[in-house]
Amino acid sequence: MTIKIYELCGADEQVLFSPHCWKTRMSLAHKGLDYEVAPTPFTKVATTEGGESRKIPVIRDAETIVEDSFEIAKYLDRQYPDAPDLVGGHAGAAMTQMIINWSQTQVHPAVVKLCLMDIFNSLAPVDKEHFRTSREKMFGKTLEEFQAQFNTGDYSGLNTALLPLELTLRKQSYIGGKAPLFADYVVFGPLQWLRVAKGIGILPLEGKVVGWFDSLLDMYDGMGRVTKLAQAA
Repeated sequence: MTIKIYELCGADEQVLFSPHCWKTRMSLAHKGLDYEVAPTPFTKVATTEGGESRKIPVIRDAETIVEDSFEIAKYLDRQYPDAPDLVGGHAGAAMTQMIINWSQTQVHPAVVKLCLMDIFNSLAPVDKEHFRTSREKMFGKTLEEFQAQFNTGDYSGLNTALLPLELTLRKQSYIGGKAPLFADYVVFGPLQWLRVAKGIGILPLEGKVVGWFDSLLDMYDGMGRVTKLAQAA
């Protein structure tokens, strides 16, 4: 049976930029599972599959609904144990949580500084209003004031945030070792978010991270590479 995945989209439903949704899309492909994408704008997220405060990604697998990319990955490992492993058991899950924490506190903020207004510009008018209200409350300033603090062409902060990954890749091909695991998709997600939101084919990354990111873009029939990019404003 085909799994449905709800993914955050821009005004153009083919522009799917959410880092968390990309983690899940890569996870489904990793498992070799059939899936269909349900593009979901910001203002429809909370009520996905009858919810009242959902956060996507959300998947429906027959009668089972799961949200949160890490919970989805663990569910897929439990439900489809004969397919390639994503998390690596209980020990792997524990270590993956550290990767998630690092990515959320270091990589994601570096990405937001580079593309906040690009995300905003890609949205439909009603979603722009929602995005502006929620993010300005979070940042305590207007989107324009936030973005003006940073040089959106300076990737040095992002490359610094990625240093732990760079050092890891000098000794192994993936965070997962010889092949990627969900932990790899955790970091791929925000980089793909940046790539899609800014509408650029090649990110100015440094070192071993370049080859790692390229290899993940090309996996699963090049799913990551061929996805539609946002149009530069």
